[in-house]
Amino acid sequence: MTVAEAINEEEFYAELISDLDSGKLSLPTLPEVAMEVRNIVNDPNASAADMANIIISDSALSAKLIKVANSPLFRGQKEIESVQMAVARLGVNLIRNLVTSLMMKQLFNAKSPVLGKKMRELWEYNTQIAAISHVLGSTCPTVKSDEAMLAGLIHNIGALPVLMRADERPELLENLDVLDKLVEKLSSPVGKKIMEAWMFPQSLIDVAAEYGDLTRDKQPEADMVDVVQVALLQSFMGTDHPLGQVDWDSVPALAKLGFTSEVEEIEMEGCTEKIEAAQALLNGL
Repeated sequence: MTVAEAINEEEFYAELISDLDSGKLSLPTLPEVAMEVRNIVNDPNASAADMANIIISDSALSAKLIKVANSPLFRGQKEIESVQMAVARLGVNLIRNLVTSLMMKQLFNAKSPVLGKKMRELWEYNTQIAAISHVLGSTCPTVKSDEAMLAGLIHNIGALPVLMRADERPELLENLDVLDKLVEKLSSPVGKKIMEAWMFPQSLIDVAAEYGDLTRDKQPEADMVDVVQVALLQSFMGTDHPLGQVDWDSVPALAKLGFTSEVEEIEMEGCTEKIEAAQALLNGL
């Protein structure tokens, strides 16, 4: 890295933090239909029919939701043929998280070819973390699998404004190693702001803010942050990435989920197949 690049990196970091603190940083907006669905759940006067009507107004989302509801991840004995059936079968809370997950892909777009490639890679990576988190969540009594899947998708949502701002700095797009370091530094503080702006529950705000702190040990039971951290460690296991070199005995999240350094990989019954199915579904939406 040249001296000029180091200065640019420092300036970029200081500028983004300043804009974040002052409210000048443009944060991504959750798609309107996803926000409306989330609001329905919090409205004591709203009904499942109200939620279904909002979803039906978006034909593409309706088709995706029915596809997901009939996937191996969530399907029951009877095939779901309509949004109303999906809401009745799965319940409003599960539908809320599924709809939010289905709409997230819209945010991972960019006009620049270089940035567009980074966004696609980030989405594919996030679907892997989401898929592993979904499977881990299904084995953890203190975490819901659908919430864990959403947590995996949004854990590094703070990377998006950083990448978009970098599009204005050509020198950063020419040095992706520097850009990756900036994303790593800024993802958590920016992600926390995004999740707060979206009025997400504290459990998901904590995921965006704290997923990178592997020493985190807030409570004896596993929570959403723990699940995402274990998913991250699993995804990089056996690689040269820093997360692939972590001493598992030093990570409280692993112990809470029942894993130690003695296991070579996180294995559960049907784990690989379920993870592949979940990731394929998310990437195919």
